[in-house]
Amino acid sequence: MATADDVKARLSQVMAPDGRPVTQAGVLSEILVSDGKVYLSLTVDAQEAQAWEPVRAAVERTVRGTPGVTSALVALTAERKAGSAPAAPAGGTSTTPVRVSGQGAQAGAHAGHGHAGHTHAAPPADPQKEGRGLPGVGAIIAVASGKGGVGKSTLAANLALGLSSLGLKVGLLDADIYGPSVPRLLGLKGRPTAEGRMLQPLESWGLKVMSIGFLVEEETPMIWRGPMVMSAISQMLKEVNWAPLDVLVVDMPPGTGDAQLTMAQQVPLAGAVIVSTPQDLALIDARRGIAMFDKVNVPVLGVVENMSYFLCPHCGGRSDIFGHGGARHEAQRLGVPFLGEVPLHLSIRETSDAGRPLVVTAPESAEAEAYRAIARSVHGALTGKKAAYRPPPRIVVE
Repeated sequence: MATADDVKARLSQVMAPDGRPVTQAGVLSEILVSDGKVYLSLTVDAQEAQAWEPVRAAVERTVRGTPGVTSALVALTAERKAGSAPAAPAGGTSTTPVRVSGQGAQAGAHAGHGHAGHTHAAPPADPQKEGRGLPGVGAIIAVASGKGGVGKSTLAANLALGLSSLGLKVGLLDADIYGPSVPRLLGLKGRPTAEGRMLQPLESWGLKVMSIGFLVEEETPMIWRGPMVMSAISQMLKEVNWAPLDVLVVDMPPGTGDAQLTMAQQVPLAGAVIVSTPQDLALIDARRGIAMFDKVNVPVLGVVENMSYFLCPHCGGRSDIFGHGGARHEAQRLGVPFLGEVPLHLSIRETSDAGRPLVVTAPESAEAEAYRAIARSVHGALTGKKAAYRPPPRIVVE
């Protein structure tokens, strides 16, 4: 198996634009190697990004050609140096596109943490000319939340299974790079195999599944900057044999950052499902999530109130621990559909921890029916509201 030193030795043969070996140009990140998979990035000045893209491609080819390497993900991060002015291309504009790539897939743009820069929306490109979308995949929906800890991944897994119970071919992509939960929720272990450049998704309970959790050990921290995250998401979207699928459910990381922008830029999302708990603190973040998807022209299919109330497993009594009805009222206020309530119940926690999702292991339970009802509503929104596609704004960094 290849080591980081092996990869670095091979990279000494790749020349930077100034003629120096790329290993001596001061742009190379730490080289991460896991079971033959290599991750690294090149950090360059934004004004030199265009000149470095061929070098990034050469680095990727070289890494993939290293004995013992099975795949490579190489990100090009372009940052403006402190005090420098942005490059001004012909036409008088002052924006510098920043491209991030992984195995040839472009993954939007990113303003590096702690560096001067901001994003704005430029006129959208024609999605047909850019080849957006995933061949053989019907609708792609994002399950998102403004904050963590609201049960989004559990909802995403059971929603996918609920859609599958309707007779649909369904895939589940775990796009939460820093905290992948889907392997545990579905009881999946193992490594995806590769056929050429394409990874084969794992399968569980009738779903096709992909997660960064299949590629790294469960306790390994993903200490990656935004561009690496964006490249990984792009690769799991476009370099996985998803087809044929009717629906691909994407379990998004919490928040409104790189991953959400990457997803909106990479594929035409059919819509987003927003997950919140009833209390005001969670609803504040849910509003941000709804606003973010609106800004990138992704329709909100609806809001789910998770942990809506507590059902005692002994007496069956109900307690509104986090309040009740907040998400419903917020959906009404914002004019988006309310998809339903899911209780806080011991059986949901137990089956999730055991990798035995409630929808398939206890299909007659009231909790499983709550998930299936949400799935029916989502399916109805996908089939009954075929709105015209609105391309997302192109994110440009200056």
